[in-house]
Amino acid sequence: MIDSAPPFTDPVVAAKRERAKGRLYVMCQTIGWLGFLAMQLIFVHIVQSGKERAVSVSDDAQIVMIALLGWLISHYARVYFERWGWKEMGWLKLLPRALIMTFLMSLVWSIVGYGWSYGVLQETFPDKINPFLLMCISVINGTFVFGAWMSFYFVYHVFDRFNRSEIERLRLATVVKDAELRALKSQVNPHFMFNSLNSVRALIDEDPSRAREAVTQLANMLRYSLQAGSKQTVSFEDELTVVNDYLALEQVRHEERLRLRLDVDPDTLRRSIPPMLLQTLVENAVKYGIATQPAGGEIAIVARIRDGDLRIAVCNPGNLRSATAQESSRSTGVGLRNASDRLQLLFGDSATLTVSQSGPGEVTAEVVVPQDADRELAAPDRRRAARPSASVTPKVSA
Repeated sequence: MIDSAPPFTDPVVAAKRERAKGRLYVMCQTIGWLGFLAMQLIFVHIVQSGKERAVSVSDDAQIVMIALLGWLISHYARVYFERWGWKEMGWLKLLPRALIMTFLMSLVWSIVGYGWSYGVLQETFPDKINPFLLMCISVINGTFVFGAWMSFYFVYHVFDRFNRSEIERLRLATVVKDAELRALKSQVNPHFMFNSLNSVRALIDEDPSRAREAVTQLANMLRYSLQAGSKQTVSFEDELTVVNDYLALEQVRHEERLRLRLDVDPDTLRRSIPPMLLQTLVENAVKYGIATQPAGGEIAIVARIRDGDLRIAVCNPGNLRSATAQESSRSTGVGLRNASDRLQLLFGDSATLTVSQSGPGEVTAEVVVPQDADRELAAPDRRRAARPSASVTPKVSA
């Protein structure tokens, strides 16, 4: 059962995630500008290699200064972006701002760079080149450099924001799923108790000794129901045990009209199903099968493993159309609807519950629980509930 939000919503985990993102930024920022520095040094040395004037130490220092200046300008631009929420903006608001900021960053880079070169280092402008034209070329080059930086930076944050929204969507879906499961369980337990108490009430005046035994069986069922309420799944064997107690109570009312046949593969006993799933199917079989037939009939519970999936079939006498009409008129289809909804919420579309007319005068409810959804319990191997192809009647005292 999911009782809290996933770990990524924890403040401590969120803070660690932000610190990790900060370290990633510093690493990428440093590697990027070191790469820019290396390319500039290689380019300058290759261009100047065939010329009379060799590359001086001051030339290399100037290139290092330009790269360092680019690192600082882009870093403080990032601080500005975070302060004013640029990372959360949509494309229509972000794009014009990013273009203007790219130009301003390039302009500052060029002005400070030329101020360093021709003011501090006392270099002279090349002959026959207009200083203003040289500045424009530098701004254009800087626009490409910072434009690339901006692109990488905001594309990363767009994907990060998308991932965060997907995580939040999944978290909310999990919370909704958990709430739906809790709501369904709160409906299942009263529905189950109401039907069981009716059986006990019928015994009180007719046979007090049987009524006491029935109360014990009902207590076992209620204990199971309370324990199962805190679990998403239980073993199929445990569910068979509580169904046996339930049918013992029902046989007090229906006597010889109710017969039970179990055909259960032992490999199915350790497989997991939602709590009260089999109980709901058997209740439905008694109510719309046995109770509506003057002569009663047999309820068959068949469980097999096919292609790794657990398949459970509950067969009862009756007609599906008439049973459906009764269900609609009495508004008592809560149990089957809840069982189907819980299967879907827990295991997805691969888990199914179908009710069909399997033969003349026979209705079958079949459940399929997929293999990958199985959650076997670690309890010791138990084989109390059933054996293959055994004909078993509910345990009722004479």
